[in-house]
Amino acid sequence: MNSIQQLQETLELIQLERQADLEQYRQKVLLRSLSQRTKEGVTWYPVRLKRDYIGTGERIILELDRTNNLDQPHSFQSGKLVSVFSNASGKPEKEHMNGVVNYVSDNTLVLTINGDELPSWVDDGMLGVDVMFDEMTYKEMEYAMRAVMKAEGTRVAELREILLGDTSYRLPITGDLQPVTGNILNESQKRALQIIQATPDVAFIHGPPGTGKTTTLAQAIFQTVKSEQQVLVCTPSNAAIDLVVEKLSELGLNVIRIGHPARVTEQTLSKTMDARIAAHSNYSELRALRKKLEQLRGAASKYKRNFGHHEREERRMMKEEVKLLKADADMLEFYIINDLLNKADVICSTLVGSSHPTLKGRKFKTVFIDEAAQALEPACWIPILKSQRVILAGDHCQLPPTIKSNDAAKKGLAKTLFEKGIQKHPERSTMLRVQYRMHQHIMEFSSHYFYNDELIAHDSVKNELLRSHQQPVEFIDTAGCGYAESQDPETLSRFNAEEAQLLIRITEKLVEDIGFEEWIEQNITMGIITPYRAQVDLLHKLAEASAILEPLHKLVTINTVDAFQGQERDVIVISFVRSNDKGEVGFLSDIRRTNVAMTRAKKKLIMIGDSATLGSHPFYVELLDFVQKGEFYKSAFEID
Repeated sequence: MNSIQQLQETLELIQLERQADLEQYRQKVLLRSLSQRTKEGVTWYPVRLKRDYIGTGERIILELDRTNNLDQPHSFQSGKLVSVFSNASGKPEKEHMNGVVNYVSDNTLVLTINGDELPSWVDDGMLGVDVMFDEMTYKEMEYAMRAVMKAEGTRVAELREILLGDTSYRLPITGDLQPVTGNILNESQKRALQIIQATPDVAFIHGPPGTGKTTTLAQAIFQTVKSEQQVLVCTPSNAAIDLVVEKLSELGLNVIRIGHPARVTEQTLSKTMDARIAAHSNYSELRALRKKLEQLRGAASKYKRNFGHHEREERRMMKEEVKLLKADADMLEFYIINDLLNKADVICSTLVGSSHPTLKGRKFKTVFIDEAAQALEPACWIPILKSQRVILAGDHCQLPPTIKSNDAAKKGLAKTLFEKGIQKHPERSTMLRVQYRMHQHIMEFSSHYFYNDELIAHDSVKNELLRSHQQPVEFIDTAGCGYAESQDPETLSRFNAEEAQLLIRITEKLVEDIGFEEWIEQNITMGIITPYRAQVDLLHKLAEASAILEPLHKLVTINTVDAFQGQERDVIVISFVRSNDKGEVGFLSDIRRTNVAMTRAKKKLIMIGDSATLGSHPFYVELLDFVQKGEFYKSAFEID
């Protein structure tokens, strides 16, 4: 297949994905009653308006508290599009306004509304919030795909052929590999920098867990800014781009974060366009113009009982002045935005966020895409359209992109541009080899299975244990214990009650072995990871009921694998859950997720599972061989 045919196929797959996403939304939101939606966790109703205030960039912020279903799991998270509605009118076409979630904390939802003023119906009560379907993301991806397909005789067309073309030749690196000096980077990181500096078009940084991929990328961006003055940096998620913004700011670069302030962490809020506009020397002039504009607009729209010729003329003149003032305010804002963008070293956004109107018509010599192995291919083309050269960083042996349509995933949507490119042009890629996170035995199996035994544990971590007598890895085998998995009838998620209870006992014992006071004093962190949401909920309940673990709740995180991507803990405990007579491993067959789970651990990794079930999959057969050879294996019968 040539590049155009591949893109056409990917375009059809993203349309399939959009349909699956919309259908899920329809099933969960549009076709459900209010009480069903509330139960599903896609609606909060009723909510109480706690307060409203003006936030960054003159935007209205609402704080809403839910007043019932307080422990109900829900789909609200930062960055989600939502609709606030009121049922007070009793009409079927209820009042509503749209917004974006800033953050959710327990039973409080903080969101930024899209609009200049709060509608009066907000005071009528009977308020609720629905999660909305994000149509714009799909529109931007489809637009980018079509633009890339149409490109002829342009740089985009060249990049398309390099990344997807059916030519099998190896691209020569045209620039000389210049020596990289300084002690900040190790040899494989320096090699990555050399390739990036020498490539005229495409390069790849392959960063296995703990190898300092973001640090290397930040250094590469720093060096590129020196020669190119400005670069564009994108990632698939808000969380990932915020991490990059922090790293680049630490290097002293002038960074602007494009995107809705509601989708940004507190630490990077000062870097957003809205915050930078508010800090600009001309902002007071803009604010004064807007204030005058609002006053005039209010006066012009006031109702007058005696409305004669004179009053009509007066209103017409006011409206004319409003129009002129608005044009002045828009012009001044346009000047401020362009002034800020022109002076920035680095412009950062999510992949889809790079289509923001403020970047319209802007071109960049280089775009850097971090976490590219988690990015859908259509989203990557959005910033590539603005660029002469693209540098992709990621690890295709960790979490893939999230895809709602199994059909689209199977037909190839799960294969990213990073994975396609790195396979096509291995001479343009560097794998970072020194990892700074894990004890060498925690790293060993992943290094062997996923990274050709090429990872090296840095001296600072390779022998780091919780205690000298502690083993770095333990596999607790529940085979023969009769710990059968169950399925939640509503969510269809799996859980294993006995395995969860065993996990809690093992972690309590570990805390007692270290000593409760010492655990707190040394700030030892623990992550409890399981692939199944139902098991997460069960473990939360058991941990809250534990006299040992509950007081440590600030140091203990319980969540799914996806939530731990890019994070690390001193101790990681994994509950595999699956235990059945058929040897079905289901979700666990995505071994990249297991790779992520195992490689979060710094000093101790505990895995709990049923070898009889897991042994039906070749990956887990090798894992079981590894733990037995390393004497890391224990039967659950040996646990007190």
